[in-house]
Amino acid sequence: MINQKIKKSITNNSEELTALRRKLHSEPELSFEEFKTTAFVCEYLDKLGISYRKTEPTGVIAEIIAVPGGKTVALRGDMDALAVEQLNKHVPYASKIDGKMHACGHDAHTSMLLIAAKALFEVKEELPGNVRFLFQPAEEIALGAQSMVDQGAMDGVDNVFGIHIWSQMPTHKVSCTPGPSFAAADIFKVKFKGKGGHGAIPEACIDAAIVASSFVMNVQTVVSRTIDPQSPAVLTVGKMVVGTRFNVIAENAEIEGTVRTFNPDTRDHIEKSITQYAESVAAIYGATAEVEYIRGTDTVDNDEESAKLVQQVAAEAFGSDVLFNEKPTMGAEDFSAFLAKAPGSFALVGSGNAEKDTEWSHHHGNFDIDEDALATGAELYAQYAWAYLNK
Repeated sequence: MINQKIKKSITNNSEELTALRRKLHSEPELSFEEFKTTAFVCEYLDKLGISYRKTEPTGVIAEIIAVPGGKTVALRGDMDALAVEQLNKHVPYASKIDGKMHACGHDAHTSMLLIAAKALFEVKEELPGNVRFLFQPAEEIALGAQSMVDQGAMDGVDNVFGIHIWSQMPTHKVSCTPGPSFAAADIFKVKFKGKGGHGAIPEACIDAAIVASSFVMNVQTVVSRTIDPQSPAVLTVGKMVVGTRFNVIAENAEIEGTVRTFNPDTRDHIEKSITQYAESVAAIYGATAEVEYIRGTDTVDNDEESAKLVQQVAAEAFGSDVLFNEKPTMGAEDFSAFLAKAPGSFALVGSGNAEKDTEWSHHHGNFDIDEDALATGAELYAQYAWAYLNK
């Protein structure tokens, strides 16, 4: 199943792979602002001779067509950075832009996918099908994948595969289990309106601060008392804005939060319950409530056959001890938009190494990766495509 030419190509290009990642890391761009990154990817593909087209406003869809009309597998790597200040400025590839940083590993994903494309193009004549490369923008705002889908990224695709570098796993380890791996992620916003007035005359007012506080405390029981404990769910209130002055009773309060679930029925139940709780709490105090529930990314649900193929490919490429069983995370990933169009799977490749100080959480200003993991990811991309097309 493993192609030795691909393995050799990845090994021979490991230094270039690291150089690509360091260049991208030093020049981060935010979601839908990845214009230089898009241009860089296009220039690299031009040198390889791989055809591509740009998506709007950013992003690239490239393709190796070895068998016109044949089976097609898509490989996805995201490109955007975060509005995070880099704290580990001592590294030689530190961000050159204040307040922007590749704090999640997307620089690694893009560079790994470029080297995977290079390795697959070298065996183009042996490919029994086609490989599409999705250099995706705007994953961090959960809009890039759907944007690419809307622009034809998944047209004619039979299977899709993605990778995320994972600092919570040891370097080189690979995890890809069937079933949910990343949660569905939604946003809710609640506006309470009471009756403001002087802080010394509470009996003439309806205190929106009391209403909002009561809601925050009570809404937690949606999960703790109305959801099956074996159906994981998280409801977090992350923002509350209320009041204008120390001696003025608040008339308005605004709350924002997030809901994370794996089960669609649980998701529906929580959405309905948030509205019920908000309206009921408001009614107790004589206030009113306005609720907005925004559905974000869906669950990343790994297809069983695809996930098992990833495990088989990883074991044959790197040895069976590379396999790792990382538990599902309540984090979100818009890779789910691709899975809505074709079966596939999403793997985690470990990059955590205490000796290299690369175990920091994703999105932290000290985040970094053990660059030894880059070759693992690049080869996993390429070998998976080879294995899938040769099934």
